[in-house]
Amino acid sequence: MPNILVFDLETQFLADEVGGWNHIRDMRMAVGVTYDPAQDIYRHYFEQDVGALIADLKAADLVVGYNLYRFDYEVLRAYTNDPLSPPTVDMLQDLYRQLGWRLKLDTVASATLGEQKSADGIQAVRWFRQGKLDQVVAYCQRDVEVTWLVYDFGCRNGYVQY
Repeated sequence: MPNILVFDLETQFLADEVGGWNHIRDMRMAVGVTYDPAQDIYRHYFEQDVGALIADLKAADLVVGYNLYRFDYEVLRAYTNDPLSPPTVDMLQDLYRQLGWRLKLDTVASATLGEQKSADGIQAVRWFRQGKLDQVVAYCQRDVEVTWLVYDFGCRNGYVQY
């Protein structure tokens, strides 16, 4: 099996707090989570660990996520001058190309697997500000888990639902 990493991150700020969606890099990473399906290992990265996260993503044979190009990679670009372009499957981008509109991960996971995320990004920012990092990590890890389940289902069955 190739070195696959499933990835998601949560931020410290919301879009409206940094001047809108054109300023994603200013949202700052609160926590990032990767999952290595070959080893069945989750890794957690905080802002001080962002260099290790970027190195791990760049070393992967494939990074899998949902909205990586428009959001997660943009957040990380605030921390590096290197172009962040590992081989990537961005399921949102693939679905948008097919459908012409953007679907939430929760919509795809619920229809395809009966699985749901545990909260939303706004709640994760609140938890971060309250110092509840364990809850931010758990939320982000659940997003990564759901992302992997949807990706794996799609690979095995040739489709996902919405």
